[in-house]
Amino acid sequence: MNSALQKVAPSQKTIAGVRRYWMTIAFILGFVVDNLTLNRVDQVFDNVILATYVVLAMGSILFLYAGAAEKLPEQYNRYARQYAPLVMQYAFGGLLSGMLIFYGRSGAWAASWPFLAVIIGAIFGNELVKDRSSRLIYNITILFIGLFSYVVLVVPVVTGWMGPWVFIGSGLLAVVIMYWFVRLLYRIIPRFLELHMKAVVFSVGAIFAGFNFLYFANIIPPIPLSLKDVGIYHSVVRFENGDYQVRYEPGAWWQPFKDSDRVFHPESGGNVFCFAQVFAPTRLDTDIVHRWYYKNETTGDWEERFELAYPIQGGRGDGYRGYTLMRNYEDGKWRCSVETERGQVLGREVFWIDSTAPVGELVTEVR
Repeated sequence: MNSALQKVAPSQKTIAGVRRYWMTIAFILGFVVDNLTLNRVDQVFDNVILATYVVLAMGSILFLYAGAAEKLPEQYNRYARQYAPLVMQYAFGGLLSGMLIFYGRSGAWAASWPFLAVIIGAIFGNELVKDRSSRLIYNITILFIGLFSYVVLVVPVVTGWMGPWVFIGSGLLAVVIMYWFVRLLYRIIPRFLELHMKAVVFSVGAIFAGFNFLYFANIIPPIPLSLKDVGIYHSVVRFENGDYQVRYEPGAWWQPFKDSDRVFHPESGGNVFCFAQVFAPTRLDTDIVHRWYYKNETTGDWEERFELAYPIQGGRGDGYRGYTLMRNYEDGKWRCSVETERGQVLGREVFWIDSTAPVGELVTEVR
């Protein structure tokens, strides 16, 4: 009898351990699915997946609290309490990871990390909130973070417009959707929600205000744009068929993946070229700005030397290609920053100009 119990106990302990973390496992599963399936923000399939996450998250929250309040038929209340949290965590994980993927592709991590830290913090907060009342506020907060992030991402894709007013309008649309969701939830758990309504309103309002602050501070990445590639070259030539020819110094044997110049040795009378590929959704046309900076070694500050802009058209999977060039330069540390007209940073290429060494044999590529 005792030996039988000893054989069963480890198995039961393992099952209990798994159940303890089942919501986190579901959360992580959403991440895995996103990384295998999401590709382009303007594809119908990708948006169906993200919209499904929003619907699943809303539906599972309603189903969970309907079961907790025993508002469902008796045989469904237990299933709602047991399985709705699993579906909800899977939806949260999928929605937040989808936003992390697309927002991470959109901007330079060095410039947009505070916004991305908000999403990462929401993910890790999943294990810290335990009690019932805090869990309600947490669920609504996470839902609105995901909903807001998705709506301000998809509206420019659908309309072909981007800018401050589009962002504000998209955020207000997310607030309206959230309002009607909370009204539905109120019909299920009116007394419990009344006790925490101030916290709900504060959470939603703080997220709305915080996201707008991050946007106008140019911390939120310039969604739905994303930088596919940027590099420094000795020459860039555009052919009539739309291809571009670039030339750069090859890397040493231990640099097999070098495809641009990080240390630029100028030719006599030559220019410095910054070539970039920026992805934009099919309907969206906008302007891209290259800002060239020189690092003052005395002060340590980046000094803007000049900027050049050019229009891009959306739809090309590998990104719309364009370049700018610099004629007047000096030795030292430089960077070419690829930005929107508002100053949101898509990416940067830092390089050094060194005229003390001769230029080597150049590699020619067509892109």
